Amino acid sequence: MQILGIILIGLIVGLIARFLTPGPNPRGIIVTIVIGIVGAVIATYGGQALGLYQIGQTAGFIGSVVGAVVLLILLRLFGR
Repeated sequence: MQILGIILIGLIVGLIARFLTPGPNPRGIIVTIVIGIVGAVIATYGGQALGLYQIGQTAGFIGSVVGAVVLLILLRLFGR
């Protein structure tokens, strides 16, 4: 059940990140879920490196969206 929750949150975060970043998004639903999940991981470890989160804490919803937006921008930058 926890994996299903992670996938659902990844989908929501990925969709919000795709909505917030302008430009074409030719990727499908699976890639959107992966972007949301990886964005949350980026936000967690990036927040720990910056001192925003303690070790063992996960990023919040807004931090996950910010991480996913950063990932989308990097994918577009290096995807060309």
